[in-house]
Amino acid sequence: MSNYQDPQQAGPSYRMPQVPTGNQEPRAPQYFPQVPQGQKPVKVKKPLFKRWWFWALVIVALIIIVAAINGGGDDATTTSASQEQSDTASTSDDGAGDPAEEAAPVAEEPADDAPAEEAPVEEQAPAEEPEPEAPAEHSSALNQADTYANTMHMSKAGVFDQLTSEYGGQFSEDAAQYAVDNVDADWNENALESAKTYQDDMSMSPDAIHDQLTSEYGGQFTQEEADYAIENLNS
Repeated sequence: MSNYQDPQQAGPSYRMPQVPTGNQEPRAPQYFPQVPQGQKPVKVKKPLFKRWWFWALVIVALIIIVAAINGGGDDATTTSASQEQSDTASTSDDGAGDPAEEAAPVAEEPADDAPAEEAPVEEQAPAEEPEPEAPAEHSSALNQADTYANTMHMSKAGVFDQLTSEYGGQFSEDAAQYAVDNVDADWNENALESAKTYQDDMSMSPDAIHDQLTSEYGGQFTQEEADYAIENLNS
């Protein structure tokens, strides 16, 4: 019994392979399904992503999402701005209600850790050294100078000459200078007393008295001391 079937009755159609000619490569046999008699052919459905309405829906959905995001951001910005304006107005109302509290300065408490200022140390003045005692000659010259100045109303130069004269005190110049520098005397008053003596006892004129007061052989007073005497002679 032969197993041969007619290719047209075997279900799927069978196409005999073609024998290559020349340089052509041999092709594999191809099979084409056949629809049974009395049955309509079934159409193969396209995937969703290949349909135009699917992409139209995707685009519409994306537009709605983007619009919602932008609208939500604007609402949030508007809400934030309104909140800030409300806070600012509230702060202004609070500040206007009590200006004294804002104007009052807040006293800062001194830091406890701040170093205390050291009191300035007063420098002690050096103790004054006691003056050395004057030699005996100087003390004696001072005593005689006091007599010449306050009893005899002599000038400073006259006292010095009297102390150093060989006919007077015969003191050294150092002792005489010490005496006239330390004697307690008013030389202007001495000139005035001498001028009164010249006027009352010798009846001299003011000009003659002035010359006698300033003469090196007379009173030996200074010009200023003689002027003082003449100005106050009749007072």
